[in-house]
Amino acid sequence: MRNLLIVFCTLILISSCSKSEDPIRPAETALTQINVNYGNDALQKFDLYLPANRNTAATRLIILIHGGGWNEGDKTDFNPFIDTLKTRFPGWAFANINYRLATFPAINIFPTQENDVKSCLEYIYSKRNEYAISDKWVLLGASAGGHLSLLQGYKYDMPIKPKAIVNFFGPCDMADMYNHPASAFVDTSMIRQLMSGTPVTNPVLYQQSSPLNFVNAQSPATLTLQGGADPLVPAYQQETLHNKLNSFNVPNQLKIYPGESHGWVGANLVNSFDLIQQFLNQYVP
Repeated sequence: MRNLLIVFCTLILISSCSKSEDPIRPAETALTQINVNYGNDALQKFDLYLPANRNTAATRLIILIHGGGWNEGDKTDFNPFIDTLKTRFPGWAFANINYRLATFPAINIFPTQENDVKSCLEYIYSKRNEYAISDKWVLLGASAGGHLSLLQGYKYDMPIKPKAIVNFFGPCDMADMYNHPASAFVDTSMIRQLMSGTPVTNPVLYQQSSPLNFVNAQSPATLTLQGGADPLVPAYQQETLHNKLNSFNVPNQLKIYPGESHGWVGANLVNSFDLIQQFLNQYVP
């Protein structure tokens, strides 16, 4: 499920950044820190981009969560977008996170990835005064990262409830992903191993791992970007999600790109960033 991040790289130049172990400098100075540890595993790291003149009252934060089917991918997949996001969201902070990847049959299976995202957010939250960032947070994820963004944002109020979620074609209903695969490209055996069984043999984990089950009136504003011809995550899952958001009067927007697959480039990619900019400026003032 990492196609978006692969094809995106053909459109936007990758910006280079050197590893930094500098201490947190005064808030008047911009700072980049690469591979900050939030746990003991080699994958429990994140990259941090802090703007100059930040403060705890107004500096908003976007947390990026990569995709890859929960068993592949890396935070560097999002590196091509850091400069684009900085340009579109001047004065915002960014955290680009890794999490432990599943290895089959039984290493780091779900909910390891869910727990790592929560642990990373807890670590960043514990450092919010040192980083000089506010409590206005946004989760942005693609594919498996979209799923993890939705799950964190809908399921947990702690350590912080994000103000908004940007979901690039993240699965919303794990039982449906297994029972009704979008195409032959969906490896249901991988889902079975990831979830330690089927929806029949392990219904609790499937229920607890599906963002759709946690939508309520307090859910964050949600923007979903979805390909109409996605062979991995069916567009109707997003329609079901947004119908449920509407039933609770949660601010939301669903954009389906007809004919697009599990990722896109060109004018539709530019449009996606335009929509993200408009949505976050409206709902995360």
